[in-house]
Amino acid sequence: MEPAALQMWRWLAFACFSWTCLGQVASVPYYIVTIPAVLEAGAGSRFCLSLLRPNETLQMTVTLMSEDENITLFQQTSDKQFRQCILFKVPKVQNSVQELEVILQGQDFVMKEVRKVMIKSYNPQTFIQTDKPIYLPGQTVHFRVITLDSKLRSVNELYKNILIKYGTNRIGQWLNQAPNGTLLQLSYKLNSEAPVGTYRIELWNVDDEVQFSQSFEVEKYVLPKFDVKVTAPKEISVAQEDITAEVCSTYTYKQPVPGTASMHICRPLDHYVMIPVRLSPNHPEGEPEFVVPCHKETKQLDKTGCATFNFNMALFTRVEKLVRTELSVTAEVEEEGTGLNYLGSETIQLSYVIGKLSFVDTPEVYKKGSVVEGKVKAVYFNNTPIPDMLLHLFEGERWSEKMLSQNLTTDSDGIASFLFDTSRYPADFQFTVSALPIYQEYQGYRTPHYEDGEHTFMLFRLKTKDTPTISSLEVKKRETKLVCNVEELINVRFAFVGEAPGPVDIMYLILARGAISRQGLMKVEVLDEPVTKGEVSIKLEVSPDMAPLVQVVVYAGLPSENVIAHKADFDTEKCFATKVSLEFSPSTAVPGEENRLQLRANPGSLCGITAVDQSVLIKEPGKKLTADKIFNLLPVQRASMYPYEVNDPEACLRVRSKRSILPYPVHDDSNAYSVFEGVGLKMLTNLVLKSPSCVTYNGVNYYHQRMVTYRLNSYPMAVAMNRMDAHGGSHPQPQIIETVRTFFPETWLWDIVEVGKSGLEEVHVTVPDTITTWETEAFCLSEQGFGLASPKELVVFQPFFLDLSLPYSIIRGENLELKATVFNYQSSCIMVSMSPLISSDYTLTPLAGAQQASCLCAKGRRTHSWKLTPTALGPVNVTMIAEAVSSHTSCDNEIVNVPERGRIDVVTRSLIVKAEGTEQTKTHNILLCPKGESLQEKVELSLPEDMIQGSARASVSVLGDILGRALKNLDGLLSMPYGCGEQNMALLAPNIYILEYLTNTQQITSKIKARATNFLTSGYQRQLNYKHSDGAYSTFGTGSGNTWLTAFVLRSFVKAKSFIYIDPTILADAKSWLESKQQDNGCFQKLGSLFNNRMKGGVSDEVTLSAYVTAALLETNMSVSDPQINKSMSCLRQSLGDKSNTYATSLLAYVFTLAGDMEARTLLLEHLDKVATQEGGNLYWSQRSEKSMSLSVEISSYVLLATLSATPTTADLGYASRIVRWLTSQQNSYGGFSSTQDTVVALQALALYSTLVFSPEGSSTVDVQLPSGQMTFEVNQDNKLLYQERSMKDVTGKYSVVVKGTACASMQLSLHYNIPTPRDESSFRIKVTPDSECSTNQLRPKVTLRLESKYVGKEDSTNMVMVDIKLLSGFVPEPESLRKLKSALLVDRVEHNDDHVIIYLKPFFAVDVPINHFLDILQDIEVENLKPAVVKIYDYYQQSDQAETEYNDPCNKKLRIADE
Repeated sequence: MEPAALQMWRWLAFACFSWTCLGQVASVPYYIVTIPAVLEAGAGSRFCLSLLRPNETLQMTVTLMSEDENITLFQQTSDKQFRQCILFKVPKVQNSVQELEVILQGQDFVMKEVRKVMIKSYNPQTFIQTDKPIYLPGQTVHFRVITLDSKLRSVNELYKNILIKYGTNRIGQWLNQAPNGTLLQLSYKLNSEAPVGTYRIELWNVDDEVQFSQSFEVEKYVLPKFDVKVTAPKEISVAQEDITAEVCSTYTYKQPVPGTASMHICRPLDHYVMIPVRLSPNHPEGEPEFVVPCHKETKQLDKTGCATFNFNMALFTRVEKLVRTELSVTAEVEEEGTGLNYLGSETIQLSYVIGKLSFVDTPEVYKKGSVVEGKVKAVYFNNTPIPDMLLHLFEGERWSEKMLSQNLTTDSDGIASFLFDTSRYPADFQFTVSALPIYQEYQGYRTPHYEDGEHTFMLFRLKTKDTPTISSLEVKKRETKLVCNVEELINVRFAFVGEAPGPVDIMYLILARGAISRQGLMKVEVLDEPVTKGEVSIKLEVSPDMAPLVQVVVYAGLPSENVIAHKADFDTEKCFATKVSLEFSPSTAVPGEENRLQLRANPGSLCGITAVDQSVLIKEPGKKLTADKIFNLLPVQRASMYPYEVNDPEACLRVRSKRSILPYPVHDDSNAYSVFEGVGLKMLTNLVLKSPSCVTYNGVNYYHQRMVTYRLNSYPMAVAMNRMDAHGGSHPQPQIIETVRTFFPETWLWDIVEVGKSGLEEVHVTVPDTITTWETEAFCLSEQGFGLASPKELVVFQPFFLDLSLPYSIIRGENLELKATVFNYQSSCIMVSMSPLISSDYTLTPLAGAQQASCLCAKGRRTHSWKLTPTALGPVNVTMIAEAVSSHTSCDNEIVNVPERGRIDVVTRSLIVKAEGTEQTKTHNILLCPKGESLQEKVELSLPEDMIQGSARASVSVLGDILGRALKNLDGLLSMPYGCGEQNMALLAPNIYILEYLTNTQQITSKIKARATNFLTSGYQRQLNYKHSDGAYSTFGTGSGNTWLTAFVLRSFVKAKSFIYIDPTILADAKSWLESKQQDNGCFQKLGSLFNNRMKGGVSDEVTLSAYVTAALLETNMSVSDPQINKSMSCLRQSLGDKSNTYATSLLAYVFTLAGDMEARTLLLEHLDKVATQEGGNLYWSQRSEKSMSLSVEISSYVLLATLSATPTTADLGYASRIVRWLTSQQNSYGGFSSTQDTVVALQALALYSTLVFSPEGSSTVDVQLPSGQMTFEVNQDNKLLYQERSMKDVTGKYSVVVKGTACASMQLSLHYNIPTPRDESSFRIKVTPDSECSTNQLRPKVTLRLESKYVGKEDSTNMVMVDIKLLSGFVPEPESLRKLKSALLVDRVEHNDDHVIIYLKPFFAVDVPINHFLDILQDIEVENLKPAVVKIYDYYQQSDQAETEYNDPCNKKLRIADE
């Protein structure tokens, strides 16, 4: 009795090939037409057809049919068989399902078949390339936008909208950008306060949808000096005794790292496992009840920078619960001498397979009654043979009971042979080889085991059309990729079992990117033997349009009228139509030398070249532009299955009663239909190539389901017919060079290069000074398509080089230990001469062990030390020269080598030398506007008695514009930090007013505009850090929104959008938030603190705040008739009767001027005129209750704005000039004033005044008479914005300034000096207590600072308070301590800038208990005679209200001087 499965196979063979279905004749011609199920619209595509066994003259017609038209693709009449592929143009339609019809017609034969195909339109694909994947705040993001079609050819299209976003905030935008040729290159500068996180570059299409997005990271990082790589097996067996792993570490310039390596291996917890914590007296903090198995070991790196570790597997297999089936390997390498360390990691998968058993050299087909010989093989997990192993041979089908047949023992090669008589086997049968004497299908969870081997023996039968075939085709896989443009052989095995002798055509199709690329056939002969085996080869040359993968389909029609098929995928070399290569000449370089970059590409190509420091890619690996990323843009790389839209309906197949349909057939992906379906090919043929989804038997229809076949109008039958699915997925001349190193970029090259007719372009470049490896990328676009060069490295290496360590600053009187380390990475010894450059700014004394010239052998390093004593204040450049010199003295028994390149290395580092004590600044501002006459003003400069000797310096500066000083210092109008939302606006807003002034007066230049807009853009980005999700802004971006600050931001952003991109959504959100805070009485709700608390008095905060918000809204061009403005003006009118608060009165005067209420304006200005302070020809106002110069500047500025914002008369301008003279006299040396708010309002008012009085004519001469001589300056229309400054030899004395001519001149005499840290009483107290363990011999000594801050002023609470900690020379803050400080009591923000740590404190109350903060600082560079460092606490809005103190290191050391 045959197995039931074979009965089903017979039915399938009948259904597919026998043509004994009802109504069919036995001998007919047959045809096969193959076409991709999905065709690309508008592209060229192929379909292939065959006519076989024609018995008369036949006409074959192939038509593509749609509702609109029918297109005849092929028509041919023939009485001979033929095969060919037809190239045709696919209609250019949008996504459409059409039908392909095949008609084969003769006199006695007609056959018609229709199949659905999809025509699909593929949109061009865009990618964005950034110069690097990660950026520091303040760096520039460079990026390119490239669009390619489905053939990877460039598409020149207009980009409607390109955005840079952080979260939901749009921080940059480009509209309607056209590419330069075929690519678009843009850049965007991040601000120095850019928040860390993920940013996105988005490309939006015409439908306002995101077409493409590319992310990059912003992070505060330090580039790694070296890389750490762990080499370990990807998978090991738990039966393996030892685990071997290697860690290697190399510098970016390809040299081994000296130091130690620690390897830590753990078996981590399983996912979602929570371990309880047990509390005990010994562990009050708690200890876990379960600890994962781990092991750690440390070794010294060898000369190659590597270390090998061996671990015992038993350490990690003692427990199996709660842990993963993997090992986590982490290696930490610590550099010798510096303590720098970096990590590398790897994961090892654990397998519970001890070994594998298999059948080898065993036949698949047997003749009944024959004796068959076979072999089994046993190997360990690592494929080494297992000798003398007892094996057990079982017989029986899968998932059925198995009987023990034989016991076998392997030989030394792990092989065991067996014999068996086939007489007792009626049909096909299966053997299984196992390591267990009793067969087990499942060997248990996480149980070490041997994998069983299985083998099926098939009974030989002479094949007919009514019997299933066991013949086969197999496309042999290969380990390597197919090489482009080289003829390769693809081998096909065939095995014809039981077939009649005769010729057989093995046909093949080559598919690439979902389309038929070519076809062919190979003729073989079936021999008069039971089995004909052999191998044929397909010759294939891969062209670039076939990459990155080809699919090979082979099929054959057998003499028994069965069809067999097979398919295989082959990865190809990632080649492109445009050939690109990149070379450096010379191939290695020393820092700073000239090099030639040779670019080869198709003539006329436009290429993008990038070179990035390898350290960046170590920090953020896997982010380079690769061929895989480009090929992933292809709409189809690998065809698989059909879209559901093109599934064809099928009729039920009628079968004869002799055919069995029980039980289910065995699922087989190798049948012809499944093969073609698996590569997305439709086959139209009069051969039925699949098991039918429905059969009709005795008038009843049975439908194919996965588990049950249902009969129509009846009950479910227990008939199992597996759906024969095919599952697929997508894959988508040498010279001596003296090197002075100063240029250390992260991105070196970011260029666009056009390749000329020769196909070779040379780019001359200067190698940066970084000793590293530069990773280069180059892609090109030509008429032929895209091209990508293989990655090329340029190793920049100095045979020996210097490393110089200096602190940021020291204080005069301190001595610094200057360390210069020289490294020799040559393979031979050198004699190195070390010599510092002589300077009058400092003296150098060699310390113990220092030598002028010394031997330095291969891979060695030596550190030389000097005692550096500065003799001048200010920036000092320290230069060290190392030279490899010739010498007759041998080094380590070697002749000294002198390198031909990189013989001299020169390193210069900057050091700031500061005076002791606290710096003080005094400025005297003079504004004189002669009308043809001479105007004179006298000034006397004096110094306090306690001035520190040698710290005083004086200068005079002259400008022809009162805004010129601010223009020069747009990035720093105040000598204070810019770390919160309000401070940032003080940086941003003045840029707007100055730009408006220069634009309105036609003085703007491209250079000034670029500089100012750059500051604006940076300020805009930074301000978004303080934005809330509801559109409001606050000081630090936390807590509730701040009404005043939100209004300030809105008024500024509205004005700024004339010069830079401002996201309209951001403006709308801020305006909407302010509207929501307007109360029923028209006033605005106060949220957040009301700027400076000294503004209070007479009126409520609500009125002052509402006046400010109303002014802001009016400045955004809101109409006075707007209901919101009407309501707010109603609120403000209620306070017109109370003029006791001068600040509020001045602000109201400005608001009513903007609103056009002249009556209220006149009333308020008349009052203000009465309470004004007049000094000589100057005019200003003060707050009665608070004598604050900052408030006086702001009040006077509002009066000036109110005076000039209507239509000013000549009298108004004369009145305003008196205010302007006073305001300019209050400017600091940077062009700003005392604080943020007074600076913003004053510059707005001065800009308005300057616009109104601007004259394009006039010039003046400025004579400054000094005690020791005279200085003369010229001011005219060509240089009125030029900042002219000269140092004065006379620091003290009487000065006379004379201006003669017809143009205004603004002069400033500045005096800078230091005084001992003052002990004056103020509203603040600050105490610093340093603590250090002097007895310990630490590599980096630590000092812990305890800071006690207290407010004892007359106000209930402070404004925002700043604590400025000057670090001791040579010290840096400890990172973890700095992180903890950020979350300490009342701390809003902490900044580390150069040698200062700035703490922003929330307002706090006047209490007796001080507020404590702690900060650890580490000694990075040793300094002798450490001078005390100053710590200052002050009110942000009133810097004169401050307290200072000093601290020092309790463990200061002396430097060891070399014996002379």
